[in-house]
Amino acid sequence: MAQILFISRYYPPEKAAAAVCVSEFAKRLAKLGHTVTVLTTVPNYPTGIVPTEYRGHLIQGELLDGVHVVRVWSYASPNKGFLKRILAQLSFGCLASVLGGKTIGHPDLIIVESPPLFNVIAARVLASFKHCPFVFWVADLWPESAIQLGALRNPILIRLSEWLAGSTYQRASLVWAVTEGIRDTLIHRGLPTERVLFITNGVDTTKFRPMSLTWARSLRGWDDRFTVLYAGTHGLSHGLITVLNAAEHFRDRDDIRFVLVGDGADKVELITQARNRGLKNVEFLDSIPHEQMPQLLAAASVCLAHARKVQVFEGMLPIKMIEAMACARPVLLALNGEARRIAVEEAAAAIYVEPENASSLVSAILYLHEHPEEAEQLGQRGRIYVEEHFDYDQLTSALDAYIETLLNKRKIPISKKVTPLPDSIQATPEPVGAVAKEK
Repeated sequence: MAQILFISRYYPPEKAAAAVCVSEFAKRLAKLGHTVTVLTTVPNYPTGIVPTEYRGHLIQGELLDGVHVVRVWSYASPNKGFLKRILAQLSFGCLASVLGGKTIGHPDLIIVESPPLFNVIAARVLASFKHCPFVFWVADLWPESAIQLGALRNPILIRLSEWLAGSTYQRASLVWAVTEGIRDTLIHRGLPTERVLFITNGVDTTKFRPMSLTWARSLRGWDDRFTVLYAGTHGLSHGLITVLNAAEHFRDRDDIRFVLVGDGADKVELITQARNRGLKNVEFLDSIPHEQMPQLLAAASVCLAHARKVQVFEGMLPIKMIEAMACARPVLLALNGEARRIAVEEAAAAIYVEPENASSLVSAILYLHEHPEEAEQLGQRGRIYVEEHFDYDQLTSALDAYIETLLNKRKIPISKKVTPLPDSIQATPEPVGAVAKEK
């Protein structure tokens, strides 16, 4: 068994998707017998407010689900305002190795999650000092996504970010892509196929499961109105103003409502817009603990996954989509590319909605409202698909096989979801190839 170190700025009790994904893999690897440590910071996402019990310490530790969690101080900022967010992310990347270097022991392998991209600073420093390989876990292509969203415009910061990402691809023993789109992009840029690990994010299918709609609504005190649920971050990436535009179409109907659950940089503005427009059919709720998400999803008539119409998001696989499918809820999917192929075409579990198109969203809502039997079938097909392709136990077994191969140089069988490693892979932090520069 190996000593494995995860580096992630986000970790429970935070509710961010990155926190959930890292936690799910970490605790399952611990159950398989590995000694697993997570190097992170104090909980503060997305508000920038640190809970009282985590204040006043440069470094502190706790044991969560068999995982040793080492939390180091870093600058905390609300998830809004580009410069403050960058400063918060950069402070963790630079301070984590300094403050936590002794406490983490001597890992056999480091897995660093990105974004934020600056996490890799800590990973590269620690991999060098601890003389161990590291895996670069890429959940979003950064800085590309920030550039396309218009959040990153400074040419100097763009060049520095591109250099940091590119040089980390070269130094990592493996690059872990969570979507086919990310994998294909990296290979297209020149990263050797044998150095790209492809394992998707997933869902705990024992917790996220079909439940009674009536029972779930009774828990939340909801009535029997047709409820369109968005549960997730309210940020620049998600284009939720489109939801308000769709809700305006239904302002005179008392049988359809919209519920938006979560936090994010755009939430205050969305609440203000809804109030100014007099949208009484839109309800905003605070974030809830992740363990309560299955009951929330079960209470919805339909679940919405929505993102801006940006090319880089065509390689996105939203966790909210997978969790809704696991709960056998129909999905309205406002995403192109990989998510559309999987949820709409392969699983037949979702109805496609053009991103940032309120009319398209209105039409899809009306269709499912008028065809409840189709909504039921979408949900059932989604559950079947998720059990086969996105169960965290199966995904962790694949990751465990990769870890064993990387550390022991033992050949593993080919899997539909995982690209096999060749015998030539070396358990060393030195580069085994290079990413070609973009023209």
